[in-house]
Amino acid sequence: MNHWLLKTEPGTYSYADLVRDGGTFWNGIRNYQARNNLQAMRVGDLALIYHSVEPREVVGVARVTREAYPDPTVDDPRWVAVDIVPVGELREPVSLATIKSTPALAAMVLIRHTRLSVVPVTAAEFREVLRLGRGEHLA
Repeated sequence: MNHWLLKTEPGTYSYADLVRDGGTFWNGIRNYQARNNLQAMRVGDLALIYHSVEPREVVGVARVTREAYPDPTVDDPRWVAVDIVPVGELREPVSLATIKSTPALAAMVLIRHTRLSVVPVTAAEFREVLRLGRGEHLA
């Protein structure tokens, strides 16, 4: 299983919206590297959901339920979407400041490539974020 981090602006689509909807298609990615990351996702992979606008923080976990398919919101075959469902909310959100100050997370792609909206996360990084957010039960 692979692990990911998906960025979203909570005013546009928050983790609470994902929970309310029971799942969604993750679309709107218009960066080739982020698109390639979407294409690499497999059913069952877990993703941290990161609110990218203040406060910047990881708030929950989602599971991929459908692998990459053409983004239904555009008529351009270069762009794809995946389907996700909520797994659960972290008991305590994990802020970007906490991530940056945690040695075990110093190499996270989130920190090194700040503009990417879909990034891989190592299994160790995933577990550490869950630990920090008191969300070990979500693994």
